[in-house]
Amino acid sequence: MSAESAAPTPGTVRPGGRTARTRSAVRDAVLTGLAEHGYPGLTVEYVAERSGIHKTTVYRRWGSVEGLVADALDLAGEDAWTPPDTGSLEGDLRALAREVTETFGSAPAAAPTAFIAAAFQSERAAEALRDFYTERFARCESVVRRAVDRGEAPSGTDAAAVVRAVSAPLFFRALITREPLDTPLADQTAAAVAAAVRAGAYSPACR
Repeated sequence: MSAESAAPTPGTVRPGGRTARTRSAVRDAVLTGLAEHGYPGLTVEYVAERSGIHKTTVYRRWGSVEGLVADALDLAGEDAWTPPDTGSLEGDLRALAREVTETFGSAPAAAPTAFIAAAFQSERAAEALRDFYTERFARCESVVRRAVDRGEAPSGTDAAAVVRAVSAPLFFRALITREPLDTPLADQTAAAVAAAVRAGAYSPACR
């Protein structure tokens, strides 16, 4: 059997046309279901009814709730999002921190929080979440590379570590201690990481 005629593995779909619209409708239903019911309460039947896609089709293409969640994360990683470019390292880090704050500190935060909760209950969801954040953080590394080119950061600065350092305290408050997030906290976090970068805390000598 050729690759073209082979049936897709549950949890994967081919992009384009009607399939793309179906996938988008299913993803929206998954996000709504996670926000309303969490991972334990999400069912294939709910997604089928909410998306308007026949249950048989959902089972055939995604296989299970795990497949639905994994594909929703895959689709989220295929967007055209690009990191900020404000002209300065601290400005870029501040914009990134504010975006995390807006995502996890507002009402729609139930869906991303549910994705993270799902990762503790499903290895497939955990793998998809790791892939999503690995790809998203990789996009953000250009912020640090530009700072090195401008002379704002030492050569060899660990871009991946810097990007994670901006997000980590915000994730901790949002997901562990469940404390509120706000703009002043985002700005403080960005300023602290920018100062550490300038001081060489993320340079090769400090590793």
